[in-house]
Amino acid sequence: MNFCTLFDSYYLDKGLALYRSLSKVTEDFTLYVFCFDDKAKAILDGMTLPHLVVLHHSDFETEELLKLKKERSRAEYCWTCTSVIIEYVLDHYPVDSCTYLDSDLYFYADPALLFQEIEAEKADVVIVPHRFKDNDYGRKLEERNGRYCVQFNYFRQTENGRRVLTWWKEKCMEWCFDIPEPDRMGDQKYLNGWPEKFPGVWELQHLGGGVAPWNLEQYRFCGAENGKLMMEDGKSGEKFPLVFYHFQNLRYMPGRRVNIKSQTKNKKLKYRIYIPYLKETEAIRRMLEEKYGLSFEPKKLQRSSNVLVGFLQRHFAAFKIQSLSDIIDLDRLDSYVEKDGK
Repeated sequence: MNFCTLFDSYYLDKGLALYRSLSKVTEDFTLYVFCFDDKAKAILDGMTLPHLVVLHHSDFETEELLKLKKERSRAEYCWTCTSVIIEYVLDHYPVDSCTYLDSDLYFYADPALLFQEIEAEKADVVIVPHRFKDNDYGRKLEERNGRYCVQFNYFRQTENGRRVLTWWKEKCMEWCFDIPEPDRMGDQKYLNGWPEKFPGVWELQHLGGGVAPWNLEQYRFCGAENGKLMMEDGKSGEKFPLVFYHFQNLRYMPGRRVNIKSQTKNKKLKYRIYIPYLKETEAIRRMLEEKYGLSFEPKKLQRSSNVLVGFLQRHFAAFKIQSLSDIIDLDRLDSYVEKDGK
């Protein structure tokens, strides 16, 4: 299994957590990491981790990309580069396929469970639906963000797979902003028409691939089986192992607290997923600070190049609280499991 991802030193804790999670569930993988600053590259080079290929943004950046880099926010530029790094791996390494992973994913089970489905369908391209709730609010989210999420995107080394990838890359070079429009939003809404536009495009069916804050409320935790976290779809009753979770929108706050923004009030469910991840990232942060002097002070992040939207994202996003149980004290992580039981 060949994966690629991208991040800078401020996301190095998440990137290393992604790598560690894969290492815990499988040895059959290579993760190609595209470092978006020199510090991340130097640290990863020094770690010499197995299964990891470390690359630098200058390895793939063209004059056209460097021009776009000045015109787009950091997040928008990363979205622009998603298709580019997949293409780079397919062009420069002897691989049969490459799957893009968002750096804030964490694997709880072997992704081979997902690749079994991909192989059975003989897919050239795989996209993962958001699986928003089937209500007015869910439909509004889909209208804004698209049916599919750019988080686990598989491309096979075939003529058809490359054709889809090239089409996507060209569209993102042309336009890739954090602005919802009828047919585009970042790099994501371009995926909406792929199953109809191109042959060989498969929508992932395994519910364990793509659990995230925007759909977590629909599921229940129903114990562990053979070391896997088992979940149940509240509507269909289907049980499935959690393969990966997308820790999108974690917001660190002053005073060693984090707003996990889980979008569910089910404490048992959220703590079983979030607390192990926070323990992992906190351990990685301590290691990075002690060995490399890398600090992770709360950062005012923004996704949009729009001035007003960017201001709101930087100054208010962390304090948008839907549930008080989403505010986690990073110095008392063990207590959350104790409160909720094992």
